[in-house]
Amino acid sequence: MTELATPHSATSDSPAFEHIRLERSGQVYTLTMARAKRRNSLSEEHMREILAAMNHVATTDARILVIAADGPVFSSGHDFADMIDRDLVSMRELLQLCTEMMTRMHSLPQVVIAKVQGLATAAGCQMVASADLAVAAESAGFALPGAKGGWFCHTPSVGVSRTIGRKRLMELALTGEPVDASTAQAWGLINYAVPDDELDAKVADLVDRLCQGSAANKAVGKQTIYNHLDRPESEAYLLAIEVMAGASQTDHAREGMSSFVEKRAPIWPR
Repeated sequence: MTELATPHSATSDSPAFEHIRLERSGQVYTLTMARAKRRNSLSEEHMREILAAMNHVATTDARILVIAADGPVFSSGHDFADMIDRDLVSMRELLQLCTEMMTRMHSLPQVVIAKVQGLATAAGCQMVASADLAVAAESAGFALPGAKGGWFCHTPSVGVSRTIGRKRLMELALTGEPVDASTAQAWGLINYAVPDDELDAKVADLVDRLCQGSAANKAVGKQTIYNHLDRPESEAYLLAIEVMAGASQTDHAREGMSSFVEKRAPIWPR
């Protein structure tokens, strides 16, 4: 793993980074991509830092991870300057690293929110699609631009295909043209498109709603959803039955049921 450099900013319990900031406030970590001059493009070092930050957050008792960015671009995708001289083996390893970074969002016990303030293209669009939830400013845009050049957005299309329908994916991937935030919301790529000056408030509101209930219960629920999404319905039900039956025996489930029956506020076990 790439050695981590002096931080831009970090809380006392966070590792130090060069290309990102990782800051904690209460139950929320914010991971901010800080390569604005490079349009927050995803070089190998940048991706390794993002992955390391997520691995750190996973070890904490925080409930939310917000992924944000500095500058007018959320992320322009892969850093071509870091890719152009790679051979086949090295390129495959880089794309595997990117895939590991994207799918790590799914296995985190925390809820991951993409906070999109600007353009998100290629792997940047994939990052938005891979987050559990996404909120974007109305001025943001989303694109899979590979079809306009010489290198198709193959891996970004995998992540985006899990959030929007086939015809929408084909339009994004085959035209390479961007869609605005309102369209992205209508297509299901993001949850909310809000006026630019309301982005922070909308994310804060979503965080407040997500922090209700048992954190342990929500972590199991999130991971089970990802495990059953692409299974046939019968297999999905078998998985969900086993997980739900097992979870019913936990202290969190018993407290949730008891507090409901007794009409009192729950006291969640640690």
